[in-house]
Amino acid sequence: MADYLLLLVGMGLVTYLPRWLPLHYLSRQSLPEWFVQWLELIPAAILSALLLPALIIGGDTGTLDLLRPELWVALPTFAFAWWTRSLGGTVIVGMLLFWLAEKVDPQWLAWVG
Repeated sequence: MADYLLLLVGMGLVTYLPRWLPLHYLSRQSLPEWFVQWLELIPAAILSALLLPALIIGGDTGTLDLLRPELWVALPTFAFAWWTRSLGGTVIVGMLLFWLAEKVDPQWLAWVG
């Protein structure tokens, strides 16, 4: 039982310390404005890196597929988010468009390919 408790505390420290140390150190520093602006771009870059492959890479083959319904749903959803800046509205629009895309026969795109 003591081994599990030690393991749990060790995992907590390994998870907590790398987050706490930079936050603690940088909270007492005055960061340059260019660095703060650069840091603000990181969440958008990470989200893009996670989402883009899921939108344009086709299934098991790993090939580029620009006719994926996910991509065609994401484009108007992104436009709605850009213009309205509404998180709740964007989620609702994205869910509605994804539901509608599920109802559409994918053969209507056959003339493209």
